[in-house]
Amino acid sequence: MKHLMVRVFTLTSLLFAAQLEAIEVVELRQENSNKVVFQVRFENGSIADPKGKEGLTAATASLMSQGGAGGTGYSEIQDIMHPWAAGYGAAVDKQVSTFTFQVPADFVDEFYPLLKNVMLAPNFSDQDFSRVMKNQQNYVDQVVRASSDEDYSKYALEHQLFRGGNMQHLRQGTSEAVKGITVEDIRSHYKNAFTRNNVSLGIAGNYDDALLSRFKADMSELSDAAFKPASPSKANTADGIEVEIIAKEGAFGSAIFTGAPLNITRADDEFAALMIANSWMGEHRKSYSRLYQKIRQARSMNYGDYSYIEWYSNGGRNQLPPSGVPRSSNYWSIWIRPVQIANQLKQQYTELADINVGHAHFALRMAIREFDLMIKNGISKEDFEATKTFLRSYSKLYAQSPAQQLGWLMDSKFYGRTDYLAELDTLLEKATLEEVNAALRTHWQTENMFVTIVTDVSEAQPLADGLISNTPSPMSYSDLVKSGLPAEILAEDEQVASYPLNIKKVTIVQSADTFN
Repeated sequence: MKHLMVRVFTLTSLLFAAQLEAIEVVELRQENSNKVVFQVRFENGSIADPKGKEGLTAATASLMSQGGAGGTGYSEIQDIMHPWAAGYGAAVDKQVSTFTFQVPADFVDEFYPLLKNVMLAPNFSDQDFSRVMKNQQNYVDQVVRASSDEDYSKYALEHQLFRGGNMQHLRQGTSEAVKGITVEDIRSHYKNAFTRNNVSLGIAGNYDDALLSRFKADMSELSDAAFKPASPSKANTADGIEVEIIAKEGAFGSAIFTGAPLNITRADDEFAALMIANSWMGEHRKSYSRLYQKIRQARSMNYGDYSYIEWYSNGGRNQLPPSGVPRSSNYWSIWIRPVQIANQLKQQYTELADINVGHAHFALRMAIREFDLMIKNGISKEDFEATKTFLRSYSKLYAQSPAQQLGWLMDSKFYGRTDYLAELDTLLEKATLEEVNAALRTHWQTENMFVTIVTDVSEAQPLADGLISNTPSPMSYSDLVKSGLPAEILAEDEQVASYPLNIKKVTIVQSADTFN
């Protein structure tokens, strides 16, 4: 019996050791840092939501990060952490859910038990559940449509691009699905989708080997339920240019997002070449880019115009691309920030009293025309060199804090890379003009695209009529502004106003009917 017990103990120890080895840990030791950052990432995301329970992954992560744990209430946890200037939170995207914990190194020993309880012993109390789900329900019912027409148009574009697939729905779910989520659903999803079989860990800052070992050992106590990550659906290909106009009462202007499938990601070396072309055309929040210069700078139509070759989370708030949102199902897009509608222009300028449509049709034509010119002509040697030099410097700013640095390293693993930002610098350095022009011609086209426009109800039908009939859309300037514009701008306006677009379908959707 004694020998049998020893054997059982040995087998148990070997099994535990194997479990520890199976959990991948990304390390970023910074001995001069004054903090420690932990990340716990699960390969699930909103595509792991069961049918009819869309929003369940977000609800589970929210209740873990915004509820009590280990028998301690959420507000009490916040009070305990406050003197340490520590904190934590969760972020759910389409393919991953990431919990990030940060604490000054001096208090890591006191803080760590809170981390352990959040991940291994969430309370899932009825009181916390009611509060968290009320917020989530309010988001899908109200906030997504009311807070930002720019975000609204972006999420609605994804709804078009991925319609019929598991990438379609909002991460927060649909109204009816969220109403049906119970605390028992969350407990079950926590056990079955937040497991040690789909987790990866990250740790950065000033930590020792003992803390690392403790972190790995504790996270191996997550559920051992079998979990197979879902495959993300691919973006649909439009039949021509398909436009959905969302008619919203009181919309401030026309917010536009366009997009089409892109079959490469950071996993592909060619992505770096396309980054150079995209940066020249529409680098996020950069006034040197082509779209910004043409639409914002020369014509003062809006606050900015940008293009993207991957999901850019919280573009209205982030100046730099964030980590924690890696996706293997990709698309490229154009963001045209809100332009004025006809009613606004008429009220401001008596000379525009007869117009029926504001600037949206013209702005869309101009953006697509610029891409067509780029695809036809490529970018010049001078622009290539300047943009490549800029990107090699700019990309070094992406990860400035330990949390950002760790996040980018964990994203690297998602794409099958070791340190993407370091590898990107090498790829950018080696990129040639010929490779950049080949990449943009291979991966960009404007004949088949989805377009989403959030606009006022007064603008929806006239805009739809103009788009489907491809009628000319002259730029509407006040007399004072027009008198100060150079002749080359006005000549270009005439070309843009009648530029043909391959629009095959235009649908008007009432705002209340979106995301259903």
